Amino acid sequence: MATPYQDRKIPAPTLYPDNQAFWEAAGRGELLLRHCKDCNQPHWYPRPICPHCSSTNTEYRPASGKASIYSLSITRRAGPIPYAIAFVTLDEGVTMMTNIVDCDLDTVKIGDRVEVVFKPTDGGPPVPMFRPMA
Repeated sequence: MATPYQDRKIPAPTLYPDNQAFWEAAGRGELLLRHCKDCNQPHWYPRPICPHCSSTNTEYRPASGKASIYSLSITRRAGPIPYAIAFVTLDEGVTMMTNIVDCDLDTVKIGDRVEVVFKPTDGGPPVPMFRPMA
C-alpha cells in the first residue's frame, strides 16, 4: 500500500557512543530498551543513567515491539505530506514518541494496538515507527 510516509525524508539520528548499540540493533530490525539492573525498570529514551534511581548499572534488552497508542495527532499543515505523530506505550511499560505509518491516517485512533517497523532515514540507521497490528 502506498502511504504518504514514503515521500517524507526522515533525517538521520545522531549517533553517540552510549546509543550506538541501539542504532545497530535498529539496523537489524530489533527494538531495544534500556533496563536498570538495580531497580529493574525499563526506560526510554536510551541513555546510560536510569531516570528512576540514577544508577549507571543499565543494559539494553530486546523489546517486544508491541504497543498501544496513548495519544495521537494527525499533522496536515506542517508541510505537503500529512503524517501522524503519537505517543505509544510499549507492552514493557515505557512510552515513546513516534510516527504511525503504513495505514490510512483517518482510521487511526487512541487505544489502537500497533507494532514496530523500522523506516529508512536520510543517510543513517532506520528509525522505529509503528503501524497498526493486523
